[in-house]
Amino acid sequence: MKVIDQMGYEVVIPQQKLRIVSLVPSLTELLFDLGLEDEIVGITKFCIHPKAKVVDYTKIGGTKNFNFKKITSLQPNLIIGNKEENYQEGIEKLKLDYPVWMSDVNTLDDAYEMIQAIGKITGKNNEAEYLVSSIRSEFTDMQAQSLTATALYFIWKAPFIVVGSSTFITEMMKVAGFENLITEPRYPEINDRQIEALNPEVILLSSEPYPFKQEHVTYFQQKFPNSEVKIVDGEMFSWYGSRLKYAPDYFQKLNQ
Repeated sequence: MKVIDQMGYEVVIPQQKLRIVSLVPSLTELLFDLGLEDEIVGITKFCIHPKAKVVDYTKIGGTKNFNFKKITSLQPNLIIGNKEENYQEGIEKLKLDYPVWMSDVNTLDDAYEMIQAIGKITGKNNEAEYLVSSIRSEFTDMQAQSLTATALYFIWKAPFIVVGSSTFITEMMKVAGFENLITEPRYPEINDRQIEALNPEVILLSSEPYPFKQEHVTYFQQKFPNSEVKIVDGEMFSWYGSRLKYAPDYFQKLNQ
């Protein structure tokens, strides 16, 4: 079966039983939730969900540092990756030997399309359609109740890095009721003077990739007393697979 992935490349999906290597934590969880645990043969060291199952699978390195020898030993016939989370050099090397299906997710609609596409290439159409329908319905119901507050979303310390435009996190901020004050694309650095000038109503400190703690909340509260400071679950804002089903309830509680 020939398909076009989310980056516009043609991928030939084998007809025999799939042997899948997942290079993305949120997509690993999606594959399990679609019922593909027997087809999965390798995952990254950052693939932590579902916790009770991922411990039993071969780890092929990180999302930006593949162990090619381990991947070869697993004899995969389908590799699933992501444009942002994986590195181009590694993906291009894998494409020389394996079918590699790449996702590119910046909006909720992209996420729905990705879930449906993975359902199609893995023979899990019905499961994927049901999942998308359920997630879409929950987000639709939640959006009617959303609030609006200006915000900055921090993902790194030393230097401080915030989330900019054209990102999935910004899309989720909007759905959760936060207006991202950063118009610069992707993930720019920011300093105290710039934060003060932007004067956000809310400062969101993500639990990942940098694990912000209470000590950082205290720092921001002292430096920017006009802003409300919250530590937030980074998975709810940045995981675009089946974990999306938990996000609407989380966002509603976050704004209470």
